Amino acid sequence: MNQIIIYTVISLVAIGAGAAVILYFVAKLFRTEEDPRIEVVEKALPGANCGGCGYPGCRNFAEVLVRSESFDGLFCPVGGNETMAAVASILGREAIEQEPRVAVVRCNGTPEFRSLKTHYEGAPTCAIAHSLYAGEGGCPYGCLGLGDCVAVCKFDAIQMNPVTGLPEVMDDKCTACGACVDACPRGIIELRKKNKKDRKIYVSCINEEKGATAKKNCAVACIGCSLCFKACPYEAITMNNNLAFIDSDKCKLCRKCVPVCPTNAILEIGFPPRKTEPVEKVADSSQ
Repeated sequence: MNQIIIYTVISLVAIGAGAAVILYFVAKLFRTEEDPRIEVVEKALPGANCGGCGYPGCRNFAEVLVRSESFDGLFCPVGGNETMAAVASILGREAIEQEPRVAVVRCNGTPEFRSLKTHYEGAPTCAIAHSLYAGEGGCPYGCLGLGDCVAVCKFDAIQMNPVTGLPEVMDDKCTACGACVDACPRGIIELRKKNKKDRKIYVSCINEEKGATAKKNCAVACIGCSLCFKACPYEAITMNNNLAFIDSDKCKLCRKCVPVCPTNAILEIGFPPRKTEPVEKVADSSQ
């Protein structure tokens, strides 16, 4: 009996050793040499692994950068132009500079502008709530306020305002990685050009319903009147499906579109207060 056990152990050891030898030679045969520049490029990247570049992590992005012939379509939003310049220096290529961008929440449906019509008591995620109902204010395009965008942000750049019930982006922390854009089931969050002093002008509404219906659910909804479109001297505004859209790359921040909007759907942020024209005194005829 003991001899059987000994033979069995010896046999298993022999089989294991043989398999190890075979695997060793197979590994040697099919081994591929990794480009040493991949590790160098990876160290030059910020290491956020946020996926903002379009790849699962910085390691994957480094591999793509090394193997690609140019940087066309390749950009690290977290590291920005400085990081891409460093990578270009390592690989001996030319970096393509891009203008910085920032996430913008295109909804202004705060409680003061919409009435509470329903109350949601389901799973506290925007993704699930979006599939179940239009929203507490009745707008099927409005922010659901359950914070899916906050949960996915790795940079603490978004927080929920307890008063307005809407997410707020902190421009100084936002890296434009796009995680919040992908997380929003209603497509409310958009990456827009980041201007000096964090100034912005945008239509804070994505409702494509007809004017009367949109305004019934939210007082500051875009009603598709086209007045802003006509007022813009730079062709930065387009009209599509009852909705105005301001192209941040074309907008010159002239602010001419803001005062003509009848529902105040266009927001201007980061600007000094507008100058009010002095009111002329009318002479008292009784004197």
